Amino acid sequence: MIVTVIGVRFKKAGKIYYFDPGNLELKKGDAVIVETARGLEFGEVVIPPRQVDEKQIVQPLRPVIRRATAADIEQVRINQEKEKEAFAICRQKIAEHGLPMKLIDVEFTFDVSKIVFYFTAEGRVDFRELVKSLAAIFRTRIELRQIGVRDEAKLLGGLGCCGRPVCCATFLGEFDPVSIRMAKEQNLSLNPSKISGLCGRLMCCLRYENEVYEEARRHFPPCGTTVQTPAGPGRVAGHNVLKGTVFVELPEQGTMEFSLKDIGREENER
Repeated sequence: MIVTVIGVRFKKAGKIYYFDPGNLELKKGDAVIVETARGLEFGEVVIPPRQVDEKQIVQPLRPVIRRATAADIEQVRINQEKEKEAFAICRQKIAEHGLPMKLIDVEFTFDVSKIVFYFTAEGRVDFRELVKSLAAIFRTRIELRQIGVRDEAKLLGGLGCCGRPVCCATFLGEFDPVSIRMAKEQNLSLNPSKISGLCGRLMCCLRYENEVYEEARRHFPPCGTTVQTPAGPGRVAGHNVLKGTVFVELPEQGTMEFSLKDIGREENER
């Protein structure tokens, strides 16, 4: 069965969720009010209406309530001001209860039916008394959510070693697994300080750049194989994928760098 859906984001680099647009004519960039498991939420359309197979979406497909009005946008602004106040209050309560946790962010749902407090901690934290204190102050549902260091970096943002804003806070909707093998495949230094992001974990860019290296390496002779070069036969010692060059150990000249196109095709294919 084919259904019509739109993709909505609630944060700048947040995960995309799918909703039923109903009879509304929506386009990319429109602000909408949608129904979620947490209540009414304000979001932005990032994927315009499209038809997909029902098996590709997670049911139930919740509806778009309406296109956001000026009053809705003003309510979002008011909520953002309240979030700042709630942040200060929660930090004070954490100190009063002496809890070993660090508050990272506060998020109000659009209809203020729930307030979510994001925090980091070394281990498990008994925050039951803190929840009671916050519920007594805000008179609504309270959720304390412990997050990891990667989520902390995504919420706080910052500049990466490349000088640009970190990817997780600008466009990465979800975190994909990153392994040390990816750094090795890209001939990067395995010094943790050089391949780790602000969160202290392996940089996310190792993941989405890895496919380029994997595809390029298919055209390179494997390390250890013998190839023919303009200076004679030699053994492949390494590659520079970005430059398109191969390092070859020659019997008398030592290691030399050659362009991939200068490497003998016959030997390359062995």
